[in-house]
Parts: sequence; structure tokens; C-alpha cells
Amino acid sequence: MHGKFITLEGIDGAGKTTHLAWLAGFIKERGIKAVVTREPGGTTIGEKLRALLLDKNEAMHLETEALLMFAARREHLDKVITPALARGDWVLCDRFTDATFAYQGSGRGVDWARLCILEQWVQAGLQPDLTLLFDVAPEVGRQRAGSIKAPDRFELERHDFFERVRDGYLRRARESATRMRVIDAGTPVEQIQRELRQIMEPLCR
Repeated sequence: MHGKFITLEGIDGAGKTTHLAWLAGFIKERGIKAVVTREPGGTTIGEKLRALLLDKNEAMHLETEALLMFAARREHLDKVITPALARGDWVLCDRFTDATFAYQGSGRGVDWARLCILEQWVQAGLQPDLTLLFDVAPEVGRQRAGSIKAPDRFELERHDFFERVRDGYLRRARESATRMRVIDAGTPVEQIQRELRQIMEPLCR
């Protein structure tokens, strides 16, 4: 039995952390073992790269940033995601490659075609079974995120950066319509969880 790979995407403040915890509980209640992880990160090397990538005192070339994201992802796939799926476990991941297209591609301006090459090289065709994109206006997301923690290197970017990131996510959703579900993250949590339940219940049968 092969497990299912589910990713959660969206700008900071979209509510991914809240909904990830809810989904993990929903799945475990049905007797399914779930591995909860994140990107960048999820492994010893990945977490070190995450600290570097989010360090607001560390400037880097936009292509260096993209390559480090995929380097962390290669380790993540090898050490966590692929073994879990092979065991039949489910994997719930806070961000995956869609975030790279949104942030480094649309946000930073890295060529989309180059990211496609890296995606194929690193993932060898592996894609999530389902991606939940929590879509929210950047001003709402930034306000929410700012009330929770100090900003990292990405969160210090200007408003237009996050508009481009959102556009990148929505472009990716259009290009991967069978895999990605766009959820209005501006609605009440209870309403979002009802929608998530409707999406998830058929997968758990």
C-alpha cells in the first residue's frame, strides 16, 4: 500500500499551521498514520538550510535561494517523504514545490522554465496527491502573521512581492487544476474545516 502525499500552501498568515494540525487530527482519528513535516526543513540538513534561508541578516542571489530550496527538498524526499509513502503512511507537508514557483519564481523572478527543470530533476515526476492552497489577500495575511511572530527574511519584503507570490500560487493552481484545491482562507475557520472535511472524507475511505 502506498501512502498519500498532501501539501498545504499559501502565504504567511493564510492559516496553514492551524489547518495542518486539524488535518493531522482528522486523519489520525480514522486510524491512518500521518507524518507531519515542513519545507524548507524536515531533515537535519533541511532545517539548517531553512535557518539560512529565513535569516533576515543574510542576503543571497535569487538563484542561490532557489537552488537551496531544491537542495533541502532533495534531502526531504530522500530521508522523510519517500520512505513514509513507501511504508503506506500519509505525509502532510507545510509547503512543497508550489511554494518555490510562487516565492522564487513569481516573487523573485526566477525563470519558471528553470524551476520546471529543477522540479523534474529533484522529484523525478513525484507530485502530491492533493495540494490545498489557502488563498488570502496579502494585506490580511501579513497582518495575521505580524501579530504572531517577528518577521523573517521573506516577511520583510514589500507588499508588491506578496501580490506576485499570490499570483504565482494562483497560476500554479490553474496549471495543476486536478491536484490543487483553492480554499478561501479569509472565511471563518469553522467554514474552512467543513470544506476540508468534504475534501478529505473521500480520500480516507
